Amino acid sequence: MVRAAILPAVGAPLEIREIVLPDPGPGQVRVRIAAAGVCHSDLSLTNGTMVVPVPAVLGHEGAGTVLAVGQGVTHVAPGDAVVLNWSPSCGECHHCSIGEVWLCAKALSGVGAVYAHDAAGTPLHPGLNVAAFAEETVVAGNCVLPAPAGIPLTEAALLGCAVLTGYGAVRNSARVRPGESVAVFGVGGVGLAALQAARVAEAGPIVAVDVSPAKEELARAAGATEFVLASDTTAKQIRALTGGQGADVAVECAGRAESIRGAWDSTRRGGRTTVVGIGGKEQKVGFHALEIFHFARTLTGCVYGNSDPARDLPLIADHVRAGRLDLGALVTDRITLDGIPAAFEAMLAGKGGRSLVVF
Repeated sequence: MVRAAILPAVGAPLEIREIVLPDPGPGQVRVRIAAAGVCHSDLSLTNGTMVVPVPAVLGHEGAGTVLAVGQGVTHVAPGDAVVLNWSPSCGECHHCSIGEVWLCAKALSGVGAVYAHDAAGTPLHPGLNVAAFAEETVVAGNCVLPAPAGIPLTEAALLGCAVLTGYGAVRNSARVRPGESVAVFGVGGVGLAALQAARVAEAGPIVAVDVSPAKEELARAAGATEFVLASDTTAKQIRALTGGQGADVAVECAGRAESIRGAWDSTRRGGRTTVVGIGGKEQKVGFHALEIFHFARTLTGCVYGNSDPARDLPLIADHVRAGRLDLGALVTDRITLDGIPAAFEAMLAGKGGRSLVVF
């Protein structure tokens, strides 16, 4: 029996209670969770923006220690420190065959499985494959990666989503070059990682945009050289900060129609807008044909930072060990399982960066 955060139904409040985990079967791994980040995607699962079978144990950004492995698992062993990978690639589908592992057709095939039961025997699903909002979890072997050496497990948890996504958006999707100007819309966990990645890429100026003035200090600590409070004049202010041209690159991390449109409007002619935020179907973004021709901008969706975790984690770890990326700076609140509902409320209110569940 272990404690876990269960989503009983879409729109229902989380329930923190005990669940029954089985021993790992063939190809599976049991992990004691050290820490799990509270991501906006978890909130999107609770309100139905993203759909998974319920009841489910949420949490997809985490790290921990291997307790046991099932038959056939050879890449990790009991005692190993691991980072959870909520979006494992199959290596066989069309996207995997052309190197786009972040778009793997089978990445979320595990969410429909029953991986545990509650005390009453009700089947439970792993929200986004890994069910990290629990003291322990059982996952498929391809959902764990060896944790980089020299990085505390509590901070390594952030590598599983926020950092891979934010860093990847800048490096893999937008391909920011030294000296390019970057605007990051949304200063949450992913946005803070994107700001740090822009700094690592030697971009400049780096403009952070958020609806909350309280985010300015966090943004500047992460690498922002300028801070703009989101408004109807955001694009105009960013053009003024970039020599009248607009940003070379905008990274949208909020998933709202107005911020996606604002990011587009803030880029220069020929600029690049990368959308990381996950919005609902009701969030409609409009463009007219003439502006698409005239501005020659690129608007690109970005899934999981267009990252290959096996390739990108070692690169990110080098930056962390060298002090170029500060994982701890993404965390504004360290909480217990019982604090997750309050972390969701803070997220909805636009407060803070990443909340981290520490076990």
